[in-house]
Amino acid sequence: MFPNPTQTAHLDEVLSHCIHCGMCLPVCPTYAITSQEQSSPRGRIRLIRSVHDGTLAASAAFAEEMNFCLDCQACQTACPAGVRYGELVEGARQLISDRGLEPLSTRLARFLILDVVLGSSRRTKIFGRALRWYQRCGLRDAVEGSRILTIFSSRLHEKHAMLPRASTRFFDETVPETISAVGERRGRVVFLSGCIMNIALADVHRDSIDVLTRNGFEVIVPASQGCCGSLHGHNGGIPKALELAKRTVDLFEGLDFDALIVDSAGCGAYLKEYGKLLSGDPDYGARAERLARKTKDITEFLPAVGFAKPGGRISGRVTYHEACHLLHTQKISRQPREIIASVPGLDMVELPEASWCCGSAGIYNVTRYDDSMDMLARKMENLRSTRADIVVTANPGCHLQLQYGIRKHGLAMKVMHPVSLLKKGYDSTET
Repeated sequence: MFPNPTQTAHLDEVLSHCIHCGMCLPVCPTYAITSQEQSSPRGRIRLIRSVHDGTLAASAAFAEEMNFCLDCQACQTACPAGVRYGELVEGARQLISDRGLEPLSTRLARFLILDVVLGSSRRTKIFGRALRWYQRCGLRDAVEGSRILTIFSSRLHEKHAMLPRASTRFFDETVPETISAVGERRGRVVFLSGCIMNIALADVHRDSIDVLTRNGFEVIVPASQGCCGSLHGHNGGIPKALELAKRTVDLFEGLDFDALIVDSAGCGAYLKEYGKLLSGDPDYGARAERLARKTKDITEFLPAVGFAKPGGRISGRVTYHEACHLLHTQKISRQPREIIASVPGLDMVELPEASWCCGSAGIYNVTRYDDSMDMLARKMENLRSTRADIVVTANPGCHLQLQYGIRKHGLAMKVMHPVSLLKKGYDSTET
């Protein structure tokens, strides 16, 4: 599968761990849809093994199965043998991408989203400004309200409705590079502004900064940040992911800080894997590993260092959706619930199948819309059963997918990040 002998040895080692016990089957969203062995982690490992050994051709059918996978990594949590399945499927996707085995529409979507828009911070902002203009002039609402896109296809109309709404002001344009701690300084952290959240969920970033400074941390927000490479890496674009990872290492390396704080589960998970991703690079391997060790999700960091508990009360019923890359990759589950529980007055109700993927999975909801909607419908039924006013989640992909699902399925609830809920608790104390 891999021409590089080092990569081949690594793949052999990872593949050999699977004991074909089947414990991954009940937690796999795609297997739940098809009940077909080839659509399970165990089945896909067999396919990857066969392609790697040369007994099966890397075909369009192979590409279809690898891309049907969400890479949610629920199987890694369930696996008693410790198979690093995510590495396998992402390696398979690199092979598929290199050989051009995907449909033209999929390749085009990935090129436009990952290379054109997210390939540089400048182009990401150009896209964000265009999106903001599209909203402000009323054209977006007119297109949605008229349903004119259904002339071409109902799916195009629905995909248009999935477009994120650009923030009124981008995050990095509203904060200085250094934000002082409130009161006695407990430490200094750097903050990842990233790409999509910077233009579409700027308020969540601002809430994170507010919570960190209120808890005594000076925050450094380096200018000229961009994508960390996670979306590229998870979708077979390893060369671009490596380029963006190196750029991120260069950006943060010269700064003096205690931790790199991330409020996006997918980005944090990928940054924590920088050491492995760049392990073969003599110039970046050790540097990437140092940065990876300092990376902390904000929901992990606050309970670890201790955070001030809100004194006021917020009335409402709240539930929590586990972001796949927070739970399964970073193994963070208790801490976000601790943050939610710290806000007085909330009625916390557990979400059935809280760890089941919502179907966002990076750009999966664009490239595999129908499959994504099957998974989203299951999530919406579980959300409906909670009768919650607020659903809390800690990843931008989940955040935007849940917002879309709530509108699509006619639910009445708000989506919030754990730190936004905590900030609301702090603010309620002051009113």
